[in-house]
Amino acid sequence: MGVATMVANNVQACIDACNKCAQACYECFEACLNEPDLNARNKCVKMLVECAKMCEMSTGFMSMNSQFAKDHCKMCATVCDACAAECSMFKDEHCQKCADVCRMCADECRKMANM
Repeated sequence: MGVATMVANNVQACIDACNKCAQACYECFEACLNEPDLNARNKCVKMLVECAKMCEMSTGFMSMNSQFAKDHCKMCATVCDACAAECSMFKDEHCQKCADVCRMCADECRKMANM
């Protein structure tokens, strides 16, 4: 069910995954800023913001039943996969958890794109 409209929403799992991924990326971004090897994380930190923004846009597109939601979710899956790959290179718990959430989101986005 939608939040405001109570309309049956067959994409809610993907919306939830995208929201969770955006949150995980922002939390990981904040944690990475405080790591002593921040310079080594430059590409990862940038990717975290890109992934979070992509997930936020996907949530919006799905919520308004955009004609481009499936296309956007396909791209979102690609970005989430790339973010997971970057995060998984760092052994910090926050990076590993973020990578897991990104992979889960990518899977949900692929399901959405193939509906």
